[in-house]
Amino acid sequence: MKPTLVVLAAGMGSRYGGLKQVDPVGPSGETILDYSVYDAIRGGFGKVVFIIRKDFEAEFKEKVGRKYEGVVEVGYCYQDLNDIPAPYKVPEGRTKPWGTAHATRAARNSVDGPFAVINADDFYGRDAMARLGAFLSEVDPASLHFAMVGYLLNLTLSENGSVARGICDVAADGTLKSVTEMTKLVRAGDMAENQEDPANPVKVPLDARVSMNCWGFTPKLFEELESRFAKFLAARGGEEKSEWYIPFVVDELIKEGKADCRVLPTESSWFGVTYREDKPHMVAEIGKLVAAGSYPAKLF
Repeated sequence: MKPTLVVLAAGMGSRYGGLKQVDPVGPSGETILDYSVYDAIRGGFGKVVFIIRKDFEAEFKEKVGRKYEGVVEVGYCYQDLNDIPAPYKVPEGRTKPWGTAHATRAARNSVDGPFAVINADDFYGRDAMARLGAFLSEVDPASLHFAMVGYLLNLTLSENGSVARGICDVAADGTLKSVTEMTKLVRAGDMAENQEDPANPVKVPLDARVSMNCWGFTPKLFEELESRFAKFLAARGGEEKSEWYIPFVVDELIKEGKADCRVLPTESSWFGVTYREDKPHMVAEIGKLVAAGSYPAKLF
């Protein structure tokens, strides 16, 4: 069975700096998502499942999903604020869903084999999809052996301001020990600094591996998501803005000794738009990849 690519695509609106999922970044009008799907197909993935909001379904299928029909199997799942287990209820005033782990849980009835999870509006690169595809093609579907693509911090920083990154502590055997969230990372000479506390900045090596929400899982994850979501709701479900993220779940499973997560190192650059000013750089870098023959001028 070929692995499935699960794409967290919430809606059609802006996520970073005004960049929308349908905004062109390639020479023939390609979006970031087009490159991820293209790389997944040549990395051995056989299906793409988009996690979207129901109110964007028609527009998303017309502007995004339709172009992949006939190229790869396409499915859709819906992240719904009200999709929570009984007896829990959505707190009054809450309007946003519950985060990336909740979005991934939405695929529980549509994915029955190993799968990857990525963001729709991040450029991960061919090498990342190839490494994930190879891992997921060999992993035991009944296990809790997971994977995460680890990027070099140096290749994920912005020249236009600070960024938030998950700094990975990687064991000697290549497995993930923990992820530490740092929310104000900037380049500082031959190092990076986390400036959350300006008076006491934390130095971080530029070659540190970071998590960019590019994961490989087995379907056993869904069982864990179900039980852990109930615990999350019991503890924080009454908060108006609490969010439940994938790294939190993976970190819990590792610390409990239930799962392991192999870090798949890549030297590829990750492209995203944290600031509006980042987009020209992304467009230029993708143009270089096309010129070098890494991608055709027109993908689909």
